[in-house]
Amino acid sequence: MVGKMLTPHERRSLRNGLFFVAPWFIGLGVFLLYPIGASFYYSLCEYSVLQPAEFIGWGNYLDLFTDEVFWKALYNTLYYAALALPLGLAVSLGLAMLLNTGVRGMTVYRTIFFLPSLVPMVALAVLWLWIFNGQYGVLNYVLSWFGLQGPGWLSDPAWAKPALVLISLWGVGHAVVIYLAGLQDVPQHLYEAAELDGATWWHKVRHVTLPLISPIILFNLIMAIIGTFQYFTVPYVMSPQGQPARSTYFFAMYLYDNAFLYLRMGYACALAWILFLLILALTLVALRLSTRFVHYEGG
Repeated sequence: MVGKMLTPHERRSLRNGLFFVAPWFIGLGVFLLYPIGASFYYSLCEYSVLQPAEFIGWGNYLDLFTDEVFWKALYNTLYYAALALPLGLAVSLGLAMLLNTGVRGMTVYRTIFFLPSLVPMVALAVLWLWIFNGQYGVLNYVLSWFGLQGPGWLSDPAWAKPALVLISLWGVGHAVVIYLAGLQDVPQHLYEAAELDGATWWHKVRHVTLPLISPIILFNLIMAIIGTFQYFTVPYVMSPQGQPARSTYFFAMYLYDNAFLYLRMGYACALAWILFLLILALTLVALRLSTRFVHYEGG
């Protein structure tokens, strides 16, 4: 009841409970809430890290509209996302469906497809630098077997972003594992019933598999949106400053350069909030569309 006096035992229990949850509240405030609030405040300031912050209101955000490099980085990121997101979802789902079959030695195949996702990003970038080398690269050498002249993958602005999209398909192992877990939970009797009704392989995939794993597809889509718009390590190692012609200069790279290279921390904070709002908007759109396409068991 409201206003009821606590007994000594209840006060002791409350004190002990607050004592045990205090580290979590302190960690939440120090490592999450304070950085979020500070970043928003600094986004409204002219702040170079070396000097005290000077409040300028919405100046940093207004400067974005006339910043050609900002628009270039945003375009590159959206272009990359438009290719990498659907291809990554399709390839990971296709691999998961293949690995979900009863082929002998399937455990070995699953391990092989998952291992690339464990390779550190810097090592991965160095490896693909060698593969995509226009003169001595493995990929162009293989293409020459078929009489094809491979392009300068990382030296041609027209091919640089598609090359990075191909690299992104290398690390779909995590999504494949999640899809596999969902595919193994699909009741087999539904496939058997569909076969009795004369359903083809495609009909079973479309009307049984996809609806039942649609929540997992949504989860992988949202995680892919977050990861894609924060794409940084591989392009930063493979093409410093987004060369050639800033064709691989992504949003996260521009944010990093402003913060730690140009020491424009206030401007970088504004970029970070724009990135957050962009990811949030796309996530909300995905969740909105999910009400039509995602089916929950028992729902």
